[in-house]
Amino acid sequence: MKQATLHQLKVFEAAARHSSFTRAAEELFLTQPTVSMQIKQLTKSVGLPLFEQVGKRLFLTEAGRELFATCRQIFETIAQFEMTVADLNGLKQGQLRLAVITTAKYFIPRLLGPFCQLYPGIEISLQVTNHERILERMVNNMDDLYIMSQVPESDVNYEPFLDNPLVVFAPVNHPLAKEKNIPIERLTNEPFIMREPGSGTRRAVQQLFDEHGVKVKVKLELGSNEAIKQAIAGGLGISVLSRHTLMPDSSEFSILDVEHFPIKRTWYMVYPSGKQLSIVARTYYEYLLEAAKKFAEESGFSVYSEVEDK
Repeated sequence: MKQATLHQLKVFEAAARHSSFTRAAEELFLTQPTVSMQIKQLTKSVGLPLFEQVGKRLFLTEAGRELFATCRQIFETIAQFEMTVADLNGLKQGQLRLAVITTAKYFIPRLLGPFCQLYPGIEISLQVTNHERILERMVNNMDDLYIMSQVPESDVNYEPFLDNPLVVFAPVNHPLAKEKNIPIERLTNEPFIMREPGSGTRRAVQQLFDEHGVKVKVKLELGSNEAIKQAIAGGLGISVLSRHTLMPDSSEFSILDVEHFPIKRTWYMVYPSGKQLSIVARTYYEYLLEAAKKFAEESGFSVYSEVEDK
């Protein structure tokens, strides 16, 4: 490994991440023969094959997997050093990698805007996905911080920062829209629209229904809140969503006053225990705690007030 260069490691990391020399070349603005040559030279330095091809697919060997993990550690250490130097110079620059639960897309981008204005030198990568994918990303240490509404059972650090109530959405002209304290059993008569399996919202809703022996008629399963809202607006049924999803178009929907709702949930900032937050991630962490207070005041939501059990 003495003859391996940082450039070769960057080429290898991109090829390993994409499982493709072609995509690595596109990302790094190199030709594919150049990528192949760099990998060949690095393989010679290591002394063991780094990739193996099965059919048309490219896989890492055991040595390749070990080197891939090492590359991530090296590049993270270098990035941390660069941010430390920038911080010592009174600057905030570097990269912030965020992964957020789907529903968080309704407010996190609004809170990112002022942060980007405060720190224009920070580049932000924002991944929006469901609970299961967030857990996968966390296991692979792909991001700096995770915004979630359910703390995983694994060993993590977490900080609550905003309430996330789940409410029953219906079309604005729904027959139950004007009723008060609707028994939860009434929902069994309504066509229901559910999030896809793996969604944290779906798990919370199903748990409440199971507790009260309620079985709803699931008419549709959809993979996004926007698709569900369109289905509700089209009269296909009712659903349970975070009240945050109501923000852009509140006039199109009604929130039904059903007993045992809203389901109390909370937004958390989460990162694995033992992970050292970068200066940029720590800066955003502290910023979000303060920004959430202002957002809650302006939007009518509550700042987190009571810790939920893990």
